[in-house]
Amino acid sequence: IMMTMLFIIMSFTPNIFNDPENFSKANPLVTPQHIKPEWYFLFAYGILRSIPNKLGGTVALVLSVTVLFTMPFTHTSHMRSMTFRPLMQLMFWTLVATFITITWAATKPVEPPFTTIGQVTAILYFTFFIMNPLLGWLEN
Repeated sequence: IMMTMLFIIMSFTPNIFNDPENFSKANPLVTPQHIKPEWYFLFAYGILRSIPNKLGGTVALVLSVTVLFTMPFTHTSHMRSMTFRPLMQLMFWTLVATFITITWAATKPVEPPFTTIGQVTAILYFTFFIMNPLLGWLEN
């Protein structure tokens, strides 16, 4: 039933989930100020935008995604679960709050309070991945 419904939606109304902005007439002389990526790229966009140097921002953007793939290799704790690791629980929930804050700051205009928030949360984001192996050794 689910596959049938998905097939019907994608066949007969493919634009139902598109952004309404995509249907407005394009004006090549005017660039809209509210351009932002889709929600699942906002954290990476926030990190890219928080670093003023172009090369540094690009490197941070690539590292923000690459560092997620290194997580299984940097896990140094003997215990896999976070149930009995209170410091890791604290770090995890700090990462979740940081991730949400980066995503939120990426939706805001480039103005002084939001750029500072983006820079601080970008530092906290990378700090988590540096602290992860150290916390595993500490809790063993």
